[in-house]
Amino acid sequence: MSAEIVNLRQFRKKQARSEKDKQAEQNRISFGRTKTEKQLTTALNEKADRAHREGHIEKSGDKE
Repeated sequence: MSAEIVNLRQFRKKQARSEKDKQAEQNRISFGRTKTEKQLTTALNEKADRAHREGHIEKSGDKE
């Protein structure tokens, strides 16, 4: 009944590499877009925001 021997230095390095890989993947998703993709996203967001604002019912200030 012997436990598996783990080299802590190697374990920490492996864990750090894994975290860096996760961060790199997030950066590729967030920042790895072309200029036209960014413009398209901005235009779609503005269109959705405009539709949302226009969908609200404006109430008059006359409350009695």
